[in-house]
Order: sequence, then C-alpha cells, then structure tokens
Amino acid sequence: MKRRRNDTAHSLTLYVVFSILMIIIYTIVELVTATITGISHDTLTTCFYGVFGGEILCCALIKIFKLKSGKDDNYADFGTDHRYS
Repeated sequence: MKRRRNDTAHSLTLYVVFSILMIIIYTIVELVTATITGISHDTLTTCFYGVFGGEILCCALIKIFKLKSGKDDNYADFGTDHRYS
C-alpha cells in the first residue's frame, strides 16, 4: 500500500495553522474577558500557550528531522515487497 508523504506534510501544515488560529482566538477572548471583568487568567494562559506552542514545536522538529535524514522521496511503502515485482 502506497501513501504519499505529501499527505503527512499537508496534515502537519493544517495542524500548525489550527494551532496558530487557536492561539489567536484565545488571545482575543482573553483580552476581552480581562477587559470586561478585570481578572487575568495567568495559569490558564500559561498552560494554553504551553500546549499549543509545544505542539507547533513538535511539528517543526518532525519536519526538520525528516529533511535532515534525507527522506525526500514522494512515496512511502508500507507492507510492499518490491523484490518480486
């Protein structure tokens, strides 16, 4: 079974875009909430940025190490034996 590596790269890109979008939405909601109520949610903000920032870092490291290892071919073979083809 052949699967394109571009599908994995595309899903990583979508996840990074989703994470950045969530950070932007959270920042806007937090600013509005802090302005209205006068209370800042420091611990929640730290945890939120830590989780989504860490996920973006992990996605970046996956891409960096795939490029350094030289895995530039377009297809990955899963369970296919090419000796008999």
